[in-house]
Amino acid sequence: ESFRSGGWGASLADAYSRKADVVLRGYGGYNTRWALFLLHHLFPLGSTKPPVATTIFLGANDAALAGRTSERQHVPVEEYKENLRKIVRHLKFNLTELSNQAQAANKFVENHSKNGIELKNGRAEVNEITSGRATVLESTSFSCVCTFHFIIIVSPQECSPTMLIVLITPPPIDEEGRMEYARETYGEKAMTLPERTNETTGVYAKGCIELAGELGVRSINLWSKMQETDGWQKKYLRDGLHLTAEGNAVVFEEVVKVFKEAWLDASEMPYDFPHHSEIDGKNPEKAFQQKCL
Repeated sequence: ESFRSGGWGASLADAYSRKADVVLRGYGGYNTRWALFLLHHLFPLGSTKPPVATTIFLGANDAALAGRTSERQHVPVEEYKENLRKIVRHLKFNLTELSNQAQAANKFVENHSKNGIELKNGRAEVNEITSGRATVLESTSFSCVCTFHFIIIVSPQECSPTMLIVLITPPPIDEEGRMEYARETYGEKAMTLPERTNETTGVYAKGCIELAGELGVRSINLWSKMQETDGWQKKYLRDGLHLTAEGNAVVFEEVVKVFKEAWLDASEMPYDFPHHSEIDGKNPEKAFQQKCL
C-alpha cells in the first residue's frame, strides 16, 4: 500500500524524483521471523553497492496476540528484537564491509596492473578477500537507499561509508476499529476478541526504540507520534491497523525529517542529468559532458 496514491513510499519517490530512486520491498502480513528468509534475496552479499540508507518498518504483525485469530503471525518481543538485530547486522556490517573490502581489492588489482605486475590467479585471490561469497564488486556511480517493508533510494552521489539505517516502530492499534472492521467484513464469523492490542504493540515499539539506541542507528517512534494527535484512531488508521492517507503522510514526514538530519536532504542533492534549461539547443553535448552518470 505504500506506493499507492497517498502512500508514504509514493510521496518519498516524488520528493526524491531525479535525485534518487526509491524502491519498495514490502511484504504484506510478514513478521520479522519470515523477513529473515528474504535478506539474502533482497540484499545479496554480492550486490554491486550496498544501499545508502535503509528503513526497516516491521512489528505490527509480530505484535499479534498468541491464542487469537492472528496468532500465526505472532513473534515474542525478545525474538522480534533479535530478528531486527540480525537484519541491521546484515545491512550495516555484512553488506557495507563486503563492499568496502571488494572495492579495496579492486583498487589493489588496478594499482598492480598499472605498475606492470602480473598477479597469478589475481581474481581468485581477490575473491578470497570477500570470503568467497561474492565476486569482486564493480564500481558504479549510483548508491542505494532501502526500506524493510523495503524502500531503496539509489542516488547519483557516492555511497556513504556508513549506511543510514532507520528503525520504524509499528503504528498504534485502534482496538475498537479492528473489531468494527471485523464485524463489517465477516459478520457473525467475526472475532469476538481483538487479535492485537495497543498496549502490547507499545511493548514492541519500546523494544524497537531500545534496540536502535543499543545499535546506534536512528529510529522513528511512530506508535507514540501518532497518538499525539486527537482522534488518531480514525484519522490515521482506516481499519484500526492499516494507515490512511493522513497516516501515510505522518510516516513520510518523519522519514524525510530523519533523512534531512542525516545527509539525504533532497533539496541539496543534484539532479541525475542536466535540467532542460541547462541544455544548449545548438550544442547539447556540452551539458552532458559536464554532468552525467
